[in-house]
Amino acid sequence: MALWIEAESVELRANATEDDLQGVIRAVYRQVLGNAHIFDNQRLTSAESQLRNGDITVTGFVRAVAQSDLYRSLFFETSSPYRFIELNFKHLLGRAPQDQAEVAEHVQIYNTQGYAAEINSYIDSNEYIRSFGDNIVPFARGNRTQAGVKNIVFNRSFALMRGFAANDLGKSAKLISDIGTNLATKIVSPPRGSGAISNTEKRFRVAVSKANFGVRMTKSMATFDVGYNQLAQKIQNIHKTGGKILSITEIA
Repeated sequence: MALWIEAESVELRANATEDDLQGVIRAVYRQVLGNAHIFDNQRLTSAESQLRNGDITVTGFVRAVAQSDLYRSLFFETSSPYRFIELNFKHLLGRAPQDQAEVAEHVQIYNTQGYAAEINSYIDSNEYIRSFGDNIVPFARGNRTQAGVKNIVFNRSFALMRGFAANDLGKSAKLISDIGTNLATKIVSPPRGSGAISNTEKRFRVAVSKANFGVRMTKSMATFDVGYNQLAQKIQNIHKTGGKILSITEIA
């Protein structure tokens, strides 16, 4: 079982000392880079100087880190699109995505407006401003009741927040199957021998519509029966081939 460890709020206050500033900088790197280890030559020294001089706020420094080549190399170039988006939620809003509509919104932003717009959509959101303002480092808050956010986000956030020592490196999305099928994300696996049925034992029927381009454009429909462990890959394959998912139904 993963242990939930919620980060404390770290704020850059007026008249902060250099030690205070360094604490904020470390907190931003730890939060935005998912606890990944960074070397001195990977630090954003120019953005750090701007923060020190008061030319940018903590929010500006968060934006600089999330827009950096380092963030892109860690979480965009080596991850699936769904993993990239769920980590953006975790790193920049301190919670997991709540449903497929929210994920689809950010897929659309990236596909139509690009990488920078996708990152900015979190930082410029009312939720970010309301939660962190200008000078608080984003932190894990998915275990708190939040206005306008579904309670199911608690479980989803718990699944992403795997402990203070864990990092977020990895290609595969953790929540895609639960979000895509509107399943509640489980926190604790059923005990051995209990007879309980976990998500991994379920099977689903995926109904897909796909456009065929030839002399004339037609649409065809197909269904696929897959197990839970294959569901995420099937969803990704459908999207890659231009298909549209009409429904995902639990069948066993």
